[in-house]
Amino acid sequence: MDGFERRRELKKKDILEAALELFMKYGVQKVSIAEIAKEANVSQVTIYNYFDSKNNLIHLVFKFYVDQIWDEMKVLLASNLPYEDKIKQMISFERNMANHSMNNKFFQDLLKDYATGQSYVEEVYLKEGLPLLIEFVNDGKNQGFIDPSLSNEAILFYLQMFQEYMQRDDVVHTLLPLSEDLTKLFFYGIVGKKEKQS
Repeated sequence: MDGFERRRELKKKDILEAALELFMKYGVQKVSIAEIAKEANVSQVTIYNYFDSKNNLIHLVFKFYVDQIWDEMKVLLASNLPYEDKIKQMISFERNMANHSMNNKFFQDLLKDYATGQSYVEEVYLKEGLPLLIEFVNDGKNQGFIDPSLSNEAILFYLQMFQEYMQRDDVVHTLLPLSEDLTKLFFYGIVGKKEKQS
């Protein structure tokens, strides 16, 4: 990549970061290209040259956001932390997301994009997220943290139900505040945390 291409990519990243920050604060529809340009310290023409339209920019911001979240999760899952600490980190991660100054409208727009069944979130979940999660669950079974009698089919069915529920229009107001509890529920069940099985 030559100097021109590098500068172009850096400028695009600056625009994506500025747009993401504004979208998370105010929601996608309430933010104008002019506001994004001001935040990114570029002209509106530059944004249109790089992204063609606001709709295309929104789509790429969602992709940029999902990539950031997924990269953090992959680092956590690949780390040398003890299994239970990884679960705690996941729960803490959900808590931080819920406490983030994320506008509910942004999250709703992200879920609406997800509900199309053709979103980047869906693509990442099916191609990378699900296989890695099943691997993580199997690792938990082998270490005695997850009941080995639970079939992966049942776990996949549970995740499918959750995934389908997330695609409902009215779910955003419930989901974000409960994300930490839902993660605890997935790993520890409604009985609560059990001692590691022998």
